Amino acid sequence: MKFKSVFDIIGPIMVGPSSSHTAGAARIGLAARSLFGETPDHVDIYLFGSFKDTYKGHGTDVALLGGLLGFDTDDSRIIKAKEYAEEAGMQYQFIELEETRSHPNTAILFLRKGNSRISVEGISIGGGKMEIVSIDEYDINISGNNPALLVFHKDTFGTIGRITTIIGDEGINVAQMNVSRKEKGNTALMTIEVDEIVSEETINKIEGVDGVQRVFLMDES
Repeated sequence: MKFKSVFDIIGPIMVGPSSSHTAGAARIGLAARSLFGETPDHVDIYLFGSFKDTYKGHGTDVALLGGLLGFDTDDSRIIKAKEYAEEAGMQYQFIELEETRSHPNTAILFLRKGNSRISVEGISIGGGKMEIVSIDEYDINISGNNPALLVFHKDTFGTIGRITTIIGDEGINVAQMNVSRKEKGNTALMTIEVDEIVSEETINKIEGVDGVQRVFLMDES
């Protein structure tokens, strides 16, 4: 069940006009920024379905840019996000695609800065809610409602067990966990949504596990 109360359907306090096309889009941008860790120098934003059809009138473009700049859904600066992006030196382009995706409100963001790159696919599911469904073409499902650990690791026996043992030993409660891989024995992506903030010490322990390649913490708070 996606919505727990009428307030989930109405959406968060936000800059309008649309919870789906504005607030949800801003949260997709925020999530992408959180994963990237900073403001990108350049971002290509691919829009699909109703995002593609109405993004200018509904403010989806400025909402996505605002999120990438770190503006939350109720931040009035979203309205002038294009000006703030220019001030920050963030180049961007919107690309409209006719391809049908699994959800009509879909955006794929390619963020770059120097040698750092990441691709993030998000969908806005209504009421200001969103889900991240792909990172670097690994299929995942992150709600954005909780802090999330993303662990890139070798697809080898025992790696997942060692990671979850650390999380259990630290007394961290797991809300949702998923593992995605493109090819057996290659790199896999483990996503773990948790109920509380994960300390830097715990992240360092996970980074030290044999087979772990990269660890990200996604936290919009």
